[in-house]
Amino acid sequence: MPSKNRELIAAPERAGFVDRGGKGGLRNFVHPKVARPVTVSGDPTNDATRYQIRTVRLASEESLR
Repeated sequence: MPSKNRELIAAPERAGFVDRGGKGGLRNFVHPKVARPVTVSGDPTNDATRYQIRTVRLASEESLR
């Protein structure tokens, strides 16, 4: 899985999510097949946290259903 937030940000975009923006270091991604938006926080050069990696992975899997 991604080791940096920049890789974590690219994953939802590859899965068809659209970045609807956010304040500060937050990025909100939406997809028509996924019930909730996915939020990725932090500077792109920071390490990705386990809970954010899991959230992005689960949302990507849900978008494929």
